[in-house]
Amino acid sequence: MLERVGRLARDLGPDLVVFPELSLTGYVSPRGDADLSRFAEPLSGPTIVAARRIAREAGAALAVPLVLDEGHALFNATVLVGAEGEVRAVYRKRHPWFPERWATPGTEPHPVVELGGVRITFATCYDVHFLAEEGKEALEHADVLVFPSAWVDDEGTRIPLLQGIARTFRVGVVNANWGPGEPRLPGQGDSVILDASGRVLEQVNEHGGVASARLGARTETP
Repeated sequence: MLERVGRLARDLGPDLVVFPELSLTGYVSPRGDADLSRFAEPLSGPTIVAARRIAREAGAALAVPLVLDEGHALFNATVLVGAEGEVRAVYRKRHPWFPERWATPGTEPHPVVELGGVRITFATCYDVHFLAEEGKEALEHADVLVFPSAWVDDEGTRIPLLQGIARTFRVGVVNANWGPGEPRLPGQGDSVILDASGRVLEQVNEHGGVASARLGARTETP
């Protein structure tokens, strides 16, 4: 998947590519097994080594999912790899969903990183329910929220929740949601990019694909 996305990035020329939550391992198996601990690796492991090379080749930053092994604990992490192959930030999901018993909750604040003059911050899936309080400071300083997810919901709540965050904090949102697969679960597909007013700029349909849009620095404070 990393190689394929790298080729696509070389063709399309984006500044940032966002992968869905845990999309390099799968979130849950067809048998319903959600224990991803066997995929755990450190930042020096093969996934981020490959991501660093592919980012350099594509000339694009990558927000890559990782089952992060830090020795004492495993984390559901998003690693921002810069266009020159450097690790710019690591976000450890603060609120693992209940099947993620392998994952330790992250305790560090939501980071804010500048990328090409645009300040981005991070949250992952279930974090959205706590984001307005716990991520308030980061969202007030960021231009864009990068939001990988493996959403499970048949009531279509994800996009309205993200639109509320966008409008409240005047941030764009890049949400890469897991695509259809096995098992087929409600809530898959429909990755979306929102502007700071909550307007949908681009959306992937339920069958998957690529969404691309341009988001810039904020022009006003919330």
